[in-house]
Amino acid sequence: MIEGNSINLRFFTLEDAPERLRLQEENRDFFQRFAMERPESFYTLEGQEKIIREQIAGKENDEEYQFGIYTKQGLLIGTINLFFVARGSIQSGFLGYFMDEQHNGKGYTTEAVRLITKYAFEELKLHRIEAGVMPHNEGSIRVLLKAGFEKEGLARKNVKINGKWEDHVLLGIINPEDE
Repeated sequence: MIEGNSINLRFFTLEDAPERLRLQEENRDFFQRFAMERPESFYTLEGQEKIIREQIAGKENDEEYQFGIYTKQGLLIGTINLFFVARGSIQSGFLGYFMDEQHNGKGYTTEAVRLITKYAFEELKLHRIEAGVMPHNEGSIRVLLKAGFEKEGLARKNVKINGKWEDHVLLGIINPEDE
């Protein structure tokens, strides 16, 4: 577990599948505005268990690191992950996150981004983390900027969301030990 001031990050276990499902169902419409298309099986207990198994394997293979974002009282309010982890001469990963709509604007996402960035640099020894955000998602861009990311450019028609190829503002942060 990674402890923060207001929240904690914890790797998912199979026992977390019901809570993950609750979070996804309660925020389905909100999350779908920013996420890749998901099959109906995603919104089942079995679907969430499958995802957790894949994430556990991804961690074991040093390919991805998925955390739940929990309140200090233990309520799952979001997810945050490093994915497409590349080693060798690149030493980087991509960052993604979702926060329960009811908990947006409280600073939890910024804290989670800072915590996972610290973990990525100190524990995983990554050199760089990248994130892509749709230009109209100003709240998410603010989160990343507050967490120390810098705007680097625009990836045109980068990710298919709700059947449409969407542009993404690219942001990145470099491990301060490597600068």
